[in-house]
Amino acid sequence: MAKFVTIGERLSTTAPAVNKAFTERDPEPIIKRAKQQLDAGATYLDVNIGPAENDGEDLMKWAVQLLQSEFDNVPLALDTTNQKAIEAGISVYNRSKGKPIVNSADAGDRISNIDLAAANDAIRIALCSSGMVAADNDERMMHCQNMLERGLGLGMEAEDLWFDPLFLVVKGMQDKQMEVLEAIKMFSEMGLNSTGGLSNNSNGMPKHIRPIMDSALVAMAMMNGLTSAIVNPNDLRLMETIKSCDVFKGNTLYADSYLEI
Repeated sequence: MAKFVTIGERLSTTAPAVNKAFTERDPEPIIKRAKQQLDAGATYLDVNIGPAENDGEDLMKWAVQLLQSEFDNVPLALDTTNQKAIEAGISVYNRSKGKPIVNSADAGDRISNIDLAAANDAIRIALCSSGMVAADNDERMMHCQNMLERGLGLGMEAEDLWFDPLFLVVKGMQDKQMEVLEAIKMFSEMGLNSTGGLSNNSNGMPKHIRPIMDSALVAMAMMNGLTSAIVNPNDLRLMETIKSCDVFKGNTLYADSYLEI
């Protein structure tokens, strides 16, 4: 079994400081946030440049080259709706520490995004939706199968499609949480990788509750077979939970110092 893959979420234009740094090509805030996440145990760094309609290609190239030169070819998740920007990022990407992850395709209008990943030997996050959240797991698995068939038909390995069941907000959608966990188990039973924006579940909750809910969910999801998540690696409780679950799953050999590894 492979260790759980954490994708650090803190390099996103949704954060005003990061947006400003990307816009101004200011490396210092980007490097600082990247180092914090890597020091905390992130495997990949998510590089979310937003839509970046005007300068996305140049911006993604700049971000990829900056991060990989500063942090020994750290593996990256390239996150934007601008597919030309993703291609530009891939063109300068160093694969020595792992393939690029690209975010994301779905089973609806964005199913053709799988084609770009196939053509560039990249990992594609595949949302099990068709523009709207799936009504149930029958629909999730239909979307999963459609995207899997598309990728395999283009020569992709199944392991390079990471299926996202879409984590749902507990406040208002509490009755849907077990369905999401069951979907993850179904992916796992098919031998498929899975991922998703885990902290979506705790949106709208008080700040002190969010780390508790995120940690509880990641433990339950990992024990159902979740192989990756887009998370805040600077959440100590969350990272300690992930490392502990890796021990229970046999992904990490236990030692008294396992939290430091």
